[in-house]
Amino acid sequence: MSVTRTEHDFLGELEIPAEALYGIHTARALENFQLAGRPVNQNLIKAYGWVKLACVQINRELGYFKDAVKADAIEQACRELAEGELNKWFVVDALQGGAGTSTNMNVNEVIANRALQIMGKALGDYVTVSPLDDINLHQSTNDTYPTALKLAAILQLRNVEQAVLQLQEAFQQKEKEMGDVVKIGRTQLQDAVLTTLGREMAAYAEAFNRDRWRIYKCEERLRVVNLGGTAIGSGLGAPRQFIFRVTDRLRELTNTSLARAENLMECTQNTDVFVEVSGILKACASNLFKVANDLRLLSSGPDGGLGEINLPSVQAGSSIMPGKINPVIPESVAQAAMQVVANDQLITQACMNGNLELNQFMPVVADSLLNSLQLLENASNAFRTKCITGITANAEKCRSQVLNSTTVITALLPKLGYEKCSEIAADVSSQNCSIRELVLRQKLMDEKTFEQLISPEAVNKLGY
Repeated sequence: MSVTRTEHDFLGELEIPAEALYGIHTARALENFQLAGRPVNQNLIKAYGWVKLACVQINRELGYFKDAVKADAIEQACRELAEGELNKWFVVDALQGGAGTSTNMNVNEVIANRALQIMGKALGDYVTVSPLDDINLHQSTNDTYPTALKLAAILQLRNVEQAVLQLQEAFQQKEKEMGDVVKIGRTQLQDAVLTTLGREMAAYAEAFNRDRWRIYKCEERLRVVNLGGTAIGSGLGAPRQFIFRVTDRLRELTNTSLARAENLMECTQNTDVFVEVSGILKACASNLFKVANDLRLLSSGPDGGLGEINLPSVQAGSSIMPGKINPVIPESVAQAAMQVVANDQLITQACMNGNLELNQFMPVVADSLLNSLQLLENASNAFRTKCITGITANAEKCRSQVLNSTTVITALLPKLGYEKCSEIAADVSSQNCSIRELVLRQKLMDEKTFEQLISPEAVNKLGY
């Protein structure tokens, strides 16, 4: 029994592994593109399954598939693709020339060969089911690829939104738990005024709340697609009814808000929406990085640093220093954020360098955008489950730092006035004692009044 089969295109013949569901176009791409060393993102492939299913259903309803058995087999193959059952056969490199043609042909060939399997036919029998004449009927890479990318991004954005929402809620829970822990607030890494750990956590929660809403709105930016526009958005080679109906069917199949672009040519050549969405993802990454870095500082020590909070211990921190625990989760989250920022720059460069009626760099846009979405989802989930939910306050350390810091003097302003507080600050320095000790010794106020002025209620008041 032969372990290969022979397929041909207008360039010649190639031997294909006998059991492979891909064909000669995919095999040529395997020879030509060995750049990233990883295949096309599986979420893009799954989305492509839905795109192809919408196309075959509309073509069938318009009378282009007379053979019901063949049409059923193609539909089943498309569904299996959309559900991730055929992922192993998608082998082309993530970075490829041709604006994604190799990905589209990998999809076409796998669907065709899987349909042949379902029908009990030999793989490669393209007279019966053709990757081009049947699976790619009334389509082009240039309308199916960006449509699949937008669909994949929308579906993934929903996961990212939920992950960020849950992260926000985790910080809100910490706000409640730590609302009564008074601590030193800092500006330029120097002691400033009193605040609470709860208020710090609330600020982080609000930042992620903004991210959540920005991410939610991204679907509006991606919902307009050029499916039916074929090569350059003119609809060349596609029936008018197919153009008008195929996006509606894709919307129904995927429960999304997809809509056909009014100007298909504009939607085919311009890719600025990917830059816009990537910028929103970058904003989320910047918040993740900032908060992760803050938590590293707040937990630093434990003896020689700020030590205001305790992060969960998840692994040993050193191969030479016994007992050392590092903030590895915030560090990993920060690195994911850096990658998202780098992806944003790459997406911007790729989108601005498209030419005339098409952007030839769609593969790197797809790879970078979907990578950013996966990174943000994973980082948000890991940050929440392995770090935020397990944070505890080091209340005694916070109290000690407050009482030994000159920041307390600002809390006494309403009671003592600016001039007196300035004298106290000078005296504390010369007498080597705390502000609390000096104020009580000079009987400027009693202990109860002092404690009230530095209480969580007083610190959290908006003004006095």
